[in-house]
Amino acid sequence: MADIVLELQDELRGELKTPLGPIYTDTQALVADAGRPLIAIGDVVTHHLIEAGQAPTVALVDEHTERSEVSPDIAQTIDSFEGFDTVEQVTNPAATLTAELLSALRSALDRGGSTLLDVDGEEDLAALPAVVAAPDGAAVVYGQPGEGMVLAALDDDTRARGRDILSRMDGDTDRLWSLLGVDA
Repeated sequence: MADIVLELQDELRGELKTPLGPIYTDTQALVADAGRPLIAIGDVVTHHLIEAGQAPTVALVDEHTERSEVSPDIAQTIDSFEGFDTVEQVTNPAATLTAELLSALRSALDRGGSTLLDVDGEEDLAALPAVVAAPDGAAVVYGQPGEGMVLAALDDDTRARGRDILSRMDGDTDRLWSLLGVDA
């Protein structure tokens, strides 16, 4: 059974529809504007970044997009990419953040090199802890269904919004901050 740290309640879902930054449909423009390290949340985003020649430093994928399996070409791009130094399997059920995912994210950010976190379950909520835990200058990129890719530049406002949403989720936020290695 997964060690769930936080769980998203229904009343917060609407807040997640407002992007944490500008939406891009042009991957090259996004790459030009993105800081480093580059953290990709989602298969489609990871695929586009790899295809654009800008492999993410950390990528989280779950072989799904919008509740359906990703297309074979997206899966093939990720599966055949040999640029990740570390590939790790983690479990994270839908609408949750597990200790396993949070610890793996923190380790990936600390280790250097590039890491692919292959999530059994769902990686969607990982953008929030990534925004909170990634170093200054980093960029978190995630998909906005039907619109494009969101570039969340890590400034004080974006971090505060991420922390606010996380702090209102059900669960143990003190443990969340500890696992991410950030102050409460």
